[in-house]
Amino acid sequence: MIPFKLTDDLLKEIEQLIEDQKNSKLETLLGEVHYADVAEIIDELNEDQATYLIKLLDSDKTSDVLTELDEDVREAILNNLSAKEIAEELEELDTDDAADIIAELPEGIVQEVISEIEDREHAKDIVDLLRYDENSAGGLMAKELVKVRENWNVLTCVKEMRAQAENVTRVHSIYVVDDDDRLKGRLSLKDLLTTSTKSDISDVYIPKVDSVNVNEDPEEVAKIMSKYDLEAIPVVDEMGRLVGRITIDDIVDVIKEEAEKDYQLAAGISQDVEADDSIWDLTRARLPWLFLGLVGGVGAAAIMGGFEDMISNHAILFFFTPLIAAMAGNVGVQSSAIIVQGLANDDLKGSISNRLIKEMLLASLNGVILGAVLLLFTWAYNGHFLTALAISISLVVVIIVAGLIGTFIPLFLDKRGIDPAIATGPFITTSNDIFGILIYFWIAKVVLGI
Repeated sequence: MIPFKLTDDLLKEIEQLIEDQKNSKLETLLGEVHYADVAEIIDELNEDQATYLIKLLDSDKTSDVLTELDEDVREAILNNLSAKEIAEELEELDTDDAADIIAELPEGIVQEVISEIEDREHAKDIVDLLRYDENSAGGLMAKELVKVRENWNVLTCVKEMRAQAENVTRVHSIYVVDDDDRLKGRLSLKDLLTTSTKSDISDVYIPKVDSVNVNEDPEEVAKIMSKYDLEAIPVVDEMGRLVGRITIDDIVDVIKEEAEKDYQLAAGISQDVEADDSIWDLTRARLPWLFLGLVGGVGAAAIMGGFEDMISNHAILFFFTPLIAAMAGNVGVQSSAIIVQGLANDDLKGSISNRLIKEMLLASLNGVILGAVLLLFTWAYNGHFLTALAISISLVVVIIVAGLIGTFIPLFLDKRGIDPAIATGPFITTSNDIFGILIYFWIAKVVLGI
């Protein structure tokens, strides 16, 4: 299969066909194109052209296209569709995707759209999902699944599974429940096929099954599914009743969103923004951390001002200030990045004190190696051993302190329920710059006897 590539020529051809209203040619051209690729095309069209395509193509394709579109594009298209047209799109979607789209609609039209959905059971499931917080397993799950009762025999089970599977896009697992819908276990297809049709399900199902509560954090769900290599996981309520399932495609979206958020935090962006957002939104997201950097720079300048006489008599110290500040920031970011990654993957073992000791030993080794190189260079460059020694000792101490700060801060933030990813950004860099410069001039003052 040749990967789809949206070219300028193809886009111009589609725009011309839309302008000329050549519907049959458009349907032929896009009929075999994957819905994700159609979404890529629509993202490049203007609002009227995008709406025209959505109305032209069959709902079984355009419903999936809507889920792939940029939020702003989808919102613009939905504003141009009637409640009935939106309902027709939602009927083709799994309940979780349908609920996500309805949640984006203006409140005034939500009830009207739901009332236009002909499949009342589907509508009921969507409404049920809207009750859950979007940042929970309940807000992530879909209602479509295959479940059987433990008191059925195999023959009854197969008949019921056939009926249920018609509404399920992909059957990952068969869940076993009791008469009160409490999750009891899962059923192996192999056992089902090799067991007598008269046997009871209670005799063949596997009682051990991983599940999550409806209120579980999506990131925790992602960790569980990753740890146990699950393609889907059942969701239960406070009474242990099976209420839905979460599939791997939803978890991939969670992981992607979390990675994007952490990357932005690490870059000093405090809100979820995109390149196409307004200048005002981008400014609000960036300015707080830029202000922190400004405060840090002023603080560093104030510290250097306190050592003005020493700098006047030993000008070479001034020239190495950027190096000390840069090394402090780099080491701090490296240490914090490793800790944040470990926290995200739940890989950190042992106490905080052990982690700090390990980081101190690592920083000491790196510091001594780099300090020795800097000592030889500075001595050869300046010809004054004591000055070279002061700079090198400062570098070693700064690296150790920066490593400890970079390790401690994300651990501390995590204990306080704050996203530790914030520690890999300007916060850690600025704090290490200030501490680094203070340590640098203080040690130089002591070594040089000023």
